[in-house]
Amino acid sequence: MREERVNIDGPLWDLSTFVGRWKHFAWVTDFRTCVTPESKLLEAKKLCEDYKLGKEPAGTTWEQIIYAKKLYESAFHPDTGDLQNVFGRMSFQVPGGMAITGVMLQFYRTTTAVVFWQWVNQSFNALVNYTNRNANSPTTVNQLAVAYISATSAAMITAIGCKSFWAKRANPLMARYVPFAAVAAANCVNIPLMRQNEITKAIEISDENGNKLTKSKLAAVKGISQVVISRIVMCAPGMLILPLIMERLEKYAWMQKIKPLHGPIQVLLVGCFLTFMVPTACALFPQNCSIKSSTLERWEPENYELLKKNCKNREIPIYLYFNKGL
Repeated sequence: MREERVNIDGPLWDLSTFVGRWKHFAWVTDFRTCVTPESKLLEAKKLCEDYKLGKEPAGTTWEQIIYAKKLYESAFHPDTGDLQNVFGRMSFQVPGGMAITGVMLQFYRTTTAVVFWQWVNQSFNALVNYTNRNANSPTTVNQLAVAYISATSAAMITAIGCKSFWAKRANPLMARYVPFAAVAAANCVNIPLMRQNEITKAIEISDENGNKLTKSKLAAVKGISQVVISRIVMCAPGMLILPLIMERLEKYAWMQKIKPLHGPIQVLLVGCFLTFMVPTACALFPQNCSIKSSTLERWEPENYELLKKNCKNREIPIYLYFNKGL
């Protein structure tokens, strides 16, 4: 066993750099953790809690602690510590995203197929968005229903509109980009609506030591905007590059002979893209997002007053922090 203690609550890499964040998210979104039994996940959580108190079982190795930390961070919500639904975890983005995206890219020719698979995709996205929300701002069932219906409608309207427009005015290749246009539009609707309470009621923001000092609506807007951008970037390479590849491949005679395999081929190729893009998109922005206290002073004076009240015996921090969600 190594002599140094692992900081259970801290990262293994420097999250102030893109490379450090990429390594962290590649580690924590490892899709192999999705098949870990719930009992093992709960054991990992307990080991992390015991280790933090210095009460881990005798003989516990450094590697066991690191693996327990990996399981804990991949499966439990960072705000509540609750076990997340396996299909909503970021570690399920590769298997879940590759299956749905691959099918969307394959079945794009008919309006019925486009509408159905956009509905499936938005149902999956809604679950992911809810699972990875900022849990300090609870969302009601009615708000979830409105977000789900609105995002699904936006995806379907965009998909049908693009399909109708491009089918009449563009070459066949453009029709392959209908799924991406619909997904991008839906993300701009789904995520803000799913997390609307964060915007309307504000989220708690803290100093660098985690002491909660005030709330901010602008912080919520900043965090959610970054999540929207990350989600679009996450799916963009697979949905923008793969249509070009398939358009070229399908012209070959050998590809014409294996038409039933076109779908599985696209699913596997999307999986290759997502394996790299999930940690890349998550690493674009720091997870512990920041906002300047001067921004609150200018745009949210009531929250700045609360900040001053909570900092009456100390200097007001230049930066305040919050978990932006994923």
